[in-house]
Amino acid sequence: MSIEEFRVIVVGDELVAGLGDARAMGWTGRVFARTDAPLPLIPMVLPVPGEDTQGLAERWQAEVLPRTSEEADNRLVIGLGSHDLDHGLSLARARLNFANLLDNASRHQLKPFVVGPPPRTDVPAKVLSDLSNAYADVAARRSIPYVDTFHPLARHDQWRTDMSTPGAYTPQQAGYGLLAWLVLHNGWHHWLGISA
Repeated sequence: MSIEEFRVIVVGDELVAGLGDARAMGWTGRVFARTDAPLPLIPMVLPVPGEDTQGLAERWQAEVLPRTSEEADNRLVIGLGSHDLDHGLSLARARLNFANLLDNASRHQLKPFVVGPPPRTDVPAKVLSDLSNAYADVAARRSIPYVDTFHPLARHDQWRTDMSTPGAYTPQQAGYGLLAWLVLHNGWHHWLGISA
């Protein structure tokens, strides 16, 4: 059976939806706009605002699997936010939820690509750094691509400007451009098996 298309299904919280972006593209729209695939590419973005890893691990199969096809190269993009911190989930629980999600995705022959949580001004840097490092470790143990967005953006002036509104969880237009750049330059094309 020949593969006729790419189906790239994105799950995550409001960061994958592009909340706060005046252009309504977010990082996902910018990445897809710059992806020149040899086959038709069908992007499907499925956000749940405020979702933590427990909610994501519980819902992803019901939403993603019906959108896959035997005639397609099915891919799963996981956009991890940091709502686990808001909901009081421990680092160990966040790791376990994420590991279970990745293991289940592998059982369904999906090829995950993970984008980690970016910096926030209302959370101590060490706490968010530890969360990002934990996610990166879980992905690395499974040889799954992980884009660290926290450490490259933690001291980035434009990111800080975009996040200057007190309590901001999502960036604005420039911040989403920075997230898209990090994704595009950290294994995206290689993961899809296409040239940049």
